[in-house]
This record gives sequence, C-alpha cells and structure tokens, in this order.
Amino acid sequence: MRAPVNRHTLWQLAADAVLVLGAWLSAWYVRFEGDRRPVYYDRYLDWDVVALVVGVSLPVFVAFGFYNRWWRYVSTHDMWGAVRGVAVAVVATYLLFTLLDLDAAAVPRGIWAVYGLLLLAFVTGSRFLARTLLERPAVGAIVARGKEVVIVGAGDAAQLILREMLKNPALGYTPIGLVDDDPRKKNLRLHGVRVLGTTRELRQLLRDRRPDELLIAIPSASGEVRERIVEVARGERVPVKTLPGLPELIAGDYNLAGQIRPVEVEDLLGREPVEVDIDSIAGYVTGEVVLVSGAGGSIGSELCRQLARVGPTRLVLVDNGEPGLFEIERELVDERGFHATVAILADAGNVTKMRQVFEKYRPAVVFHAAAYKHVPLMEANPLEAVRNNTLATRVVADVAVEYAAKRFVLVSTDKAVNAKTVMGQSKALCEWIVEAWGHRADTETRFCAVRFGNVLGSSGSVIPIFRRQIARGGPVTVTHPEMTRFFMTIPEAVQLVIQAGAIGGRGQVYVLDMGEPVRIVDLADTMIRLSGKEPGREVPIEFVGARPGEKLHEELWSETETVTPSSHEAIMLVTRPPIDASWLEQELDALAELVDDGATLDLVGRLHALVGSPRRADGARDGAGAVETAPASESI
Repeated sequence: MRAPVNRHTLWQLAADAVLVLGAWLSAWYVRFEGDRRPVYYDRYLDWDVVALVVGVSLPVFVAFGFYNRWWRYVSTHDMWGAVRGVAVAVVATYLLFTLLDLDAAAVPRGIWAVYGLLLLAFVTGSRFLARTLLERPAVGAIVARGKEVVIVGAGDAAQLILREMLKNPALGYTPIGLVDDDPRKKNLRLHGVRVLGTTRELRQLLRDRRPDELLIAIPSASGEVRERIVEVARGERVPVKTLPGLPELIAGDYNLAGQIRPVEVEDLLGREPVEVDIDSIAGYVTGEVVLVSGAGGSIGSELCRQLARVGPTRLVLVDNGEPGLFEIERELVDERGFHATVAILADAGNVTKMRQVFEKYRPAVVFHAAAYKHVPLMEANPLEAVRNNTLATRVVADVAVEYAAKRFVLVSTDKAVNAKTVMGQSKALCEWIVEAWGHRADTETRFCAVRFGNVLGSSGSVIPIFRRQIARGGPVTVTHPEMTRFFMTIPEAVQLVIQAGAIGGRGQVYVLDMGEPVRIVDLADTMIRLSGKEPGREVPIEFVGARPGEKLHEELWSETETVTPSSHEAIMLVTRPPIDASWLEQELDALAELVDDGATLDLVGRLHALVGSPRRADGARDGAGAVETAPASESI
C-alpha cells in the first residue's frame, strides 16, 4: 500500500505548513486591519499556538489524501476534497483550542471564518498555480511546432487532447483553432485556443487557415457526421485524423493522444453509440469464471477485452490457433494488467480436452465464438465446416451442461438465415443445438444465440481485402453492383453479445439491430477516396459476379420467424417453434459419421436437406408449408 507521505511529497507537506501559518497570521491581520491587539496577539499568535494550528491541520490534510496526487495533475474533483479537508482542519483546530483551555470561543468568530477562507484559497490556489506553471508553454511556443491542426469539437475529449498537445511538443502538433457545432462557443477560448466557428463554416475556415491536418475530436459523433466533415476536408485537400468512437475509446487503455489515427471506413459507417447496461452485464459475469472459445479470433479477442473490464475471477481462453491465442493472452496480461487469464491451446471439438478444461476451471459462463466463417473456403471444405462449426458447438454445449455452467452464449451469423452455403448451414445447426438444449427442462444452463451481420475489420470482412487491393493500385473487386451487407463495428457487436447474454436464456435467439444495409460498391468507393485516390480513374472497380450460393442481400430473420423487441432497444428477439431435439440428435450423429468417413458429397447433400426442412417439436417441418410461429416467452 502506498504511504500517504514519502520523500517525494515531503516538499508538499512543507509547503502546506507554510500556507497554514500564512493563513492563520493573515486572518488576524485582515480581521483587525493590521492593528496589533495585545489581548489577542500575545495569546493566539504565540509561536506555541501557531505550531499547534499547523500541527492540527497537516495530519488532517494527510488523512484526506492531499499528498496522494501530483500537483501538476490536480483537477476540480480534487478541489472538492480540499474543501472538505480544510473545513475539517478548521473545526479540529477549534475543538483542540477548547480541549487545551485556549478558549476558542474568545477568538472572534470572524477570525475562524477568515482563516477558513484564506486557508482554502491558499491550498487550492497553490495547487492550480503549480499546475499552470508546469503546463505553461515553453519559451518560443508561439512559434508553430510540427503540424498546424484545427480540431473539430470543443468538448471534454477536445480539451484533453488540446492540453496534451500544448504540454507535449514531442507530439508534433500546434493547435491553431477549434470548430464546434454550438454557435454560442464561437470566439471562446479553450486552453488559450480560440473557437473559430461552427462546422457549417468549416469549408471557409479551412480555406482561411490552411491547416496541415484536421482532427475530429468527437468520440460520440455518428458516421454521418464524420463523413460530412471528411467530405469537406477532402474538398479542401486537408488530411483528416480522428479519435476513435466511444466503444473503442472506452475499451482502450492508452492515452488519448496515442489514439489519434487516420479516418477509416469504420468511422464513417459507425452509428450512434450503443448504450450498454453495465449493471446487468456485471451481474452475471463479475466474480465468475468465464470461458471464451475462439478467443484468438476477431470477435473472441474483443470479447476477452471487454469481459476483463467487468471483473470475472478468471478468463479461460480456448483456441486452436496459436498466434491469435498468444497475442490476446499477452495483451490481457501485459498491457491490460488482467492476470487471471488462462490460455488453452485446444480444439473446441475435442470432447476429452474440453471435459478436462471444464473439470479444472468450472466455468460458469461460456461464450462460444469459435467458428470458420470464410464462405468460399467452407464451400471448398465442407467436412471442416461441419466439424469445426456444428459438431464443436455440440461438444461445448454438451460439456457445459454436464459441468453445470450457468450460461451459454453462442455467437451466430445472419448467414444462418435461409442458408444457401455450407458455412451458413453449419451455423444454422449451431442455433438449433442452442434451441434444443435451451428448451429442455432437465438442465439449468441458460442457452441463447446472438445473430448479427458483418463486423467491420474482422477476419471474414471484405474491408481487409479491399485495403490490400487499393494498396496494390486495384482493381477493387465487387461481386455485384446491387449487393448489400449489414455492418457493425467489432466493439459494438461484442458489447451487445454480452448484453444479450444478460437477458437471454431457454434457447432464445437474438438479433442485433444492424441499422441500414450498405451497398458494397459504395463501400469500395468510400475506401478508395479515403486512401486519397479517385475511384475509377486511379483505382478501378471491377464487378466479378456473385459466387455460388451467395445472396445479393443478407437477411437477419426469415419469413417463418417472428421478431419482437427485447428489453434492450438494439437487441431483438426471434421466436419460432423449437426444434425436435431427438430428431436433431440423430441428424448430428449421422453428420458426425459422414465427417469421420470423409464422405463429402453425402455430407453436403444431407446438410442441405435437413437445413431446408427441419423438424420442429410440434411435428411440423419448415419449407414450403412452414407453420406460423408463435411468440415464445422471454421470461427466464
């Protein structure tokens, strides 16, 4: 435990002793306007009494944590602590005078009031003065250092990054002005830098000021706002950088200045920040052992980052890929300081190994994110698609029930809806496994699946492919001019997956609100423009045609499913009659035999047939004669 006073803070203690002495003496001088009155001065300004006043105040200051922080980082929050500490010090001095028969009541009441006010002014003023002097611009700071930058935003994030730029010349930025949507802020100054105008005036401001860069410092800005700013800056040939959005900013453990980066397509497609009910999340994760399968993947690793912030007793990371597992374990332990991390290099479909893991660590919450998701690759390798996606999900779900896990959350995909590809069909079966277990009365494990579309920047996303193609000078290959996809950022998707785990159970399937679909050709066009090149002229876009089984427009639910709101506005409940569990068990056994035998053609045929016409618990089958679905209860 850190000592309240050490050799590095002794000078602060000595400074406060001088301040207390000065406040006590000044209070008498101010009260009597410099007139020395022996009746008071001989008794209450005697050096023994003065030493007593100082001796009472300093321990109170120590108790209130005055010396647990550096003066250069003092904030308004610290000032409220100073107010409380000074008030207690004055009261303690009054009480000690009474106990030592110094007749505190004989001291004019004005003295106590003036002493308290002066002491508060000296204590707080000295700290703010020290911070001002330590953060003052260096000699010659009025000369531009590095890049001149205009900052869009004049809120909390902007003032933090502005202060960092002024304090640290090594960053290489000289802020020359601010821009904000609020017209009332115009001509106000933030850390000495003037608000030049509103975003409506941005084009003219850029022409007048000609900055080297424009920085968007509004973490809560929507993709539409960012895109509008980027378009104006591009028109004036001013490079644009940004701070990350709120989900990334919250998840990051780095200083604000270190997170400045170029604007990426993810920023422009972002929507309004998702509000997550942290209390409900913490309620089922905090203090529990949590297992994440597929922990080395894009979704799995982000799950680990966000779960670590909620306080599980242990995070068990399972993945069969060594590089990704190694990276996320090192990040959690070394960079984020979450040492209760266990990395298990294992195939989630290995029932013996999974039983060993569950036996040793007894996870209460399981997030199953392990899956192959590259559609063309799974079309070429259907045996592995079924083995790794479907049968591994069955193994993890079975073992979770066997070892009495409290919750099981499956990360699913919109490709499981009306699945036409092997990848989508293998994930549709995963949802059925969750439904079958969730509706059984003989298990206490609460099952749910969370279905969503493409996540920006994931290993299965088109964006990394487009980036490589643009870097090579093109062409950027798009399958069809009208093809659309839903997109969501990885942090946003993962937050909602964890949230769904808090409200889900009993085999329910949830769908995340993905917003409006995005045309892939528009996505390619935006990415080319962000790279500083012109679509068609400098980087061509080439249409190569849809691949077998690929849809022009993805769906989040089918016609046979009923969609209703859940307790969270960004999460919807999908209901349908539960799958026939015994029929599903037989079909999974048959698929496992075909995988073991390497019977690829038979496997593909059977997979297509059973996904196209599943047997429901009421005896009906989906397909041409699909039954009407009855909304299931969402109560747990």
